[in-house]
Formats: sequence, C-alpha cells, structure tokens
Amino acid sequence: MTDQLGTDQIILFDIDGRGVATVTLNRPQIHNAFNDDVILGLTRIWDDLAVRKDVRVVVLKGAGKSFSAGGDLDWMRKSGQATPEQNRASTMNMARMLKKLNDLPQATLALVHGNCMAGGTGLASAADMVVATRGAQFALTEVRLGLTPATISPYVVAAIGPRQARRYFLTAERFGADDACRIGLIHEVVADEGALETRGVELIGMLLQGAPGAIRDSKILVSRVTGRSVDEELMQFTAQNIADRRASAEGQEGLAAFFDKRKPGWAQS
Repeated sequence: MTDQLGTDQIILFDIDGRGVATVTLNRPQIHNAFNDDVILGLTRIWDDLAVRKDVRVVVLKGAGKSFSAGGDLDWMRKSGQATPEQNRASTMNMARMLKKLNDLPQATLALVHGNCMAGGTGLASAADMVVATRGAQFALTEVRLGLTPATISPYVVAAIGPRQARRYFLTAERFGADDACRIGLIHEVVADEGALETRGVELIGMLLQGAPGAIRDSKILVSRVTGRSVDEELMQFTAQNIADRRASAEGQEGLAAFFDKRKPGWAQS
C-alpha cells in the first residue's frame, strides 16, 4: 500500500504487508531539504502512524544522493520577510514534528547516506536507531548562518551528550560516519548504500520478533528513567511496568511460546 497523505510526493509513504512503514524524503534535487510543506507532511504521517495498530516498524530514508541537507535555504531566507508570529508558528511546527517522531509507539529506524546536516541530523537523532554509510557526512551548521540548532537540540543532545554538543554546535564542522558513531549520534556504520539496505532488512527482521506493546512500553521506559535518580517513585514505576507486562496478553503469550518452543503470535520471519 502506498499513501502520499496529501504531500504531493515530496514525501513517499509505504506500508508493506508485515506492518513496516517506509517514509522517504523525496526532494532529491535539493538533497531533501526541509520547508513548511515537508514539516507538515511529516507531521501528518506521524499523526497517522501513532494510532495505527497495523504498523510495527517505521523506516526513514532519503531519496537521491542525501538523507537530508537540513533546512531549505531559500525557505529560510524568505522567513526574514515573515512576521514574528509567522516565524514562531513555523518553528513550532518543526518542534512538534520532531517530538511526534520521537514519541511514536513503533520502533523507528533511520537509514542515512550522503549529507545529513542540521535539521537532517535532528531528524535522525529523534529516531530510535540510526545506521549510516561510511561516506555519510554530518554537521550542525546553524551558527554559520547566524542561527542556532534550537528545535533539534533536545534530540541531538540526548544522542551525543552536552559535552560533544558544545563542540559541534559551536564549530559547525563536518564530520564523518565513524566520528558520528563514536560520539553516539548513530549506532552503526556500513560500507555503502547496498550494505545499508541489507542492514536495514536485518534490523527490521529483529524488530518484528518483538511484541509491539512491549516495544512501545520499552520506549516509554527509557524516557522515564533517563536522568532520574533511583528513588521510591522510580522503583514503583519500573516495578509496575514489568508487573503489567507479565500479566498482559503479550507477556502471557511470550512466556507460553517460550515453554512450548514455538514463536509467539506476533513474531514474523
């Protein structure tokens, strides 16, 4: 099934029979740069996916030579003629789009090649997993344009930590996939786009072995325990989380399948 969700093909959206949704940025002539239409199109897609029970994995890609070069420079230049209210509305749309991606209940996987700059780096940082080709290039270039990486900062800082963010936000230097992996921005480096596709298939296969509800609750678990001291409130939350999962239909099916030496009902080959 293919659905453009009114994006006029600037974003391609496909869901296969396994429940794997593939979202492809499709402005290859300008390296998949963002503008208001792209941001609102992605927002509509995240809103649709957030309530779908038939989708288990979301894959994010870029068409052409790059994942995303960040903000469309012509679009940002025109923002100088916008009112303060219009500018704030536009930037809030970007902030909401990233949060909706970050909060999706499904597992999300970004497959990165070519340029992954500024807002593109933010988009990748909001995904659960990122794999990139060795030739991929990253940068947080905003200060060189007199801007700041503001809306993407919660996700980038969560990925690379404040110390690395203070360097790369300020220098705006380009860095390769190996350095991106070293600082935690991405999880794996592969040789080329063929290997990227292959590794994507492998990771999707792993994700389809996990229970959808358990994946959703595991994502919530990470967000709730990050940066927290282990106090009574946190212990109560974590204890309740696993207690609920044990008693859930998924938990009972998973345990029964283990003892019966069979795959649970949600597992797909």
